[in-house]
Amino acid sequence: VHLVESGGGLVQPGGSLRLSCAASGFTFSTYVMGWFRQAPGKEREFVGFISGSSDYTFYANSVKGRFTISRDNAKNTVYLQMNSLKVEDTALYYCAGGGRLSSVRSSYDYWGQGTQVTVSS
Repeated sequence: VHLVESGGGLVQPGGSLRLSCAASGFTFSTYVMGWFRQAPGKEREFVGFISGSSDYTFYANSVKGRFTISRDNAKNTVYLQMNSLKVEDTALYYCAGGGRLSSVRSSYDYWGQGTQVTVSS
């Protein structure tokens, strides 16, 4: 199983980034895909998830209205569109695959290595 995130980088406050996560080694379309993030010195926190068929998404309050998760099951890829970025969004962003609609880390079986997002002027 492999999950590989990409698309991170340095962006100014108010800017946008789109992260991608390419998956392989499992039946992608049957898995809930989540995004988490971890800032230096802080616990890894839930960002949002999307169901296997894309009919349900759920977001943390801190990103609701600014971030959007989508997926392309034909490409085994999940995306995180981040708009109106804030300094406090700076973190290492991880994608994860699991079998339940959940915001809990332990519900996810597969994890990527993360991609760094830095929001700074």
